[in-house]
Amino acid sequence: MIPQKSRSERRKWPRLPLAIPVFVRSRDDNGKEFLEFATALNVSAGGALVAVRRPLPLPAQVLLEIPSAPLGTTVALPKVYRNLRAKTVRATHAEGFTLVGIKFSQPLLQDSVPLGSRRRKVPSSV
Repeated sequence: MIPQKSRSERRKWPRLPLAIPVFVRSRDDNGKEFLEFATALNVSAGGALVAVRRPLPLPAQVLLEIPSAPLGTTVALPKVYRNLRAKTVRATHAEGFTLVGIKFSQPLLQDSVPLGSRRRKVPSSV
């Protein structure tokens, strides 16, 4: 039997509990552009939960920039994402920071199957 998702659970992809340092580039309530060093607390193919110090308006366009060491171009490497366009979808204010839920403009895994669409493996009749 496939477990039913609760009504409050609307995520399409599983979340990975990874603390990843990111730069958040966006505009504040006055329209002024800012760049803030923040932490992504969990990430999925569809979005992330990010802890920031300043509140972001809802909805706001954001650019997440993942700092990484430069990689040589002589070796064939898999595709990686360092700059992710997104929009804010929710915010929870806490003491000293804001937890911001963001949705990526495009899912990171284009060919992945969302959680709600997964099919069960059919047992073999042999």
